[in-house]
Amino acid sequence: MRNNLSILIPTYNDQCTELVRVLAAQLHSMGNDIRWEIIVADDGSYDEEVLRKNREIGNIDGCKFIERKQNCGRAAIRNFLASQAQHDTLLYIDSDMTIVRNDFVKKYLTSDAPVVYGGYVVAGKDDSLRYRYEKACEKYHTVEYRKKVPYKDFHTSNYMIEKAIMTAHPLDERFTKYGYEDVLYGKQLQDAGIEIVHIDNPTGFATFESNAEFIRKTDEAIATLLQFRQELSGYSRLLAMKERMEKAHIAGFVRAIGKCIIPILRKNLCHKNGASLWQLRLYKIFKIA
Repeated sequence: MRNNLSILIPTYNDQCTELVRVLAAQLHSMGNDIRWEIIVADDGSYDEEVLRKNREIGNIDGCKFIERKQNCGRAAIRNFLASQAQHDTLLYIDSDMTIVRNDFVKKYLTSDAPVVYGGYVVAGKDDSLRYRYEKACEKYHTVEYRKKVPYKDFHTSNYMIEKAIMTAHPLDERFTKYGYEDVLYGKQLQDAGIEIVHIDNPTGFATFESNAEFIRKTDEAIATLLQFRQELSGYSRLLAMKERMEKAHIAGFVRAIGKCIIPILRKNLCHKNGASLWQLRLYKIFKIA
């Protein structure tokens, strides 16, 4: 079993004090068998109430809270956290996740693989579009499914990695907007010949944004996908669909229809009662064309 661990939590306008307390309690319960630290890095949050609560993290034994005034993006903040870590083993957890297993930390420490991804489960319940989307995708997050496509189904929300690997192969800091930095990282690791081991050790996803915010993130993610189309080719079902449309010479036709349909779909999707998953799928097709 590994005997040292740096838990690294990037956060942006998320209150994560309780997450840190739960993780610290699990680590304390392991006694002196492990040297550890928890570092939370705030990436330029503007929510003063969130910042006030997160500053309490610095008072928890073994924990550190770092405030950064400027937002640097999802990739750069994770690279920064690696540079601050004191130990050889890093465990990244997103600040909006919850811990659903009492042996969560211990299970990671029993693995000697260079990169380990534990997955996530939908832990909350809501009537939002994001909740329904995540529930519909649950079948793709099982450990059995993930093992079939180990490099294509990798997320930075819950993974352990050796610091030497993270330092030698940092996340691509060109990814400053929402989406796909983790997808490209899976490709980076595959290209480098570094194994990703998938285990059943999920965090819980229980925070669901409003429909309007979810669609804003969807728009941003699709823009990121198109910006890095060449690098992400073969790692996105949406890009594969775009390539099929182009091969069939219908992409222009779909874009022309989309100019009329996208505003209508977007209005429906942002509305609390009008959103549906089939409209979301159609929206993405028009947007990617």
